[in-house]
Amino acid sequence: MIDLYTWPTPNGHKIHIMLEETELPYKVIPVDIGAGDQFDPDFLKISPNNKMPAIVDSDGPDGKPISLFESGAILIYLADKTGQFLSSDPRARYTTLQWLMFQMGGVGPMLGQAHHFRIYAPEKLDYAYDRYTNEAKRLYGVLDRRLGEAAYLAGDDYTIADIATFPWLRSHENQGVDLGDFPNVKQWFEGIAARPAVVRGVAVLAERRRQGPIDDKAREAMFGATQYQKR
Repeated sequence: MIDLYTWPTPNGHKIHIMLEETELPYKVIPVDIGAGDQFDPDFLKISPNNKMPAIVDSDGPDGKPISLFESGAILIYLADKTGQFLSSDPRARYTTLQWLMFQMGGVGPMLGQAHHFRIYAPEKLDYAYDRYTNEAKRLYGVLDRRLGEAAYLAGDDYTIADIATFPWLRSHENQGVDLGDFPNVKQWFEGIAARPAVVRGVAVLAERRRQGPIDDKAREAMFGATQYQKR
């Protein structure tokens, strides 16, 4: 059994989808980032960077429990555990991993900043607003060119690179992006969104997702000085 510490965010949804796709048994343990659950000392033992998702697999590689944080590392682990969505062929494997790293190092951080400065910043900063909106569109352009060459990011097969990238594009409107401007991304996105495991994955904790403006307590927990306290 896998204990999944998570919240309905793009990074959380990556692991929800992967677990649904692989049909591994798992138990959801909510980490309400607006309430500050990510700073709980017990959670920090599993995820020292106070970020979710994280997992504890009671049946690790050596038969003993293993804990992991960082969504990219978790995806690779689950792919290797199940033999799914990450090829053992070196060429195909590294093609997948380079697009996974593109998501981890580019798509996630930059689209997250676009979302932050467009939606959550307490005041509009034109420089940041424009910088991250333009960078979001540039990244969508990279994806669109790639998906004009191949059905999926790593080629002909659906992989953890697609699983990692898809959840971040669900908020494209908040990032200032019109999917109609990126037809290859749009076709890919709609195909993945229709997969039964993806439908189930994005439904995990969906009822807990905040709608509308966040309150002061949540803003402090996610963006305030609490983040920078020494622990």
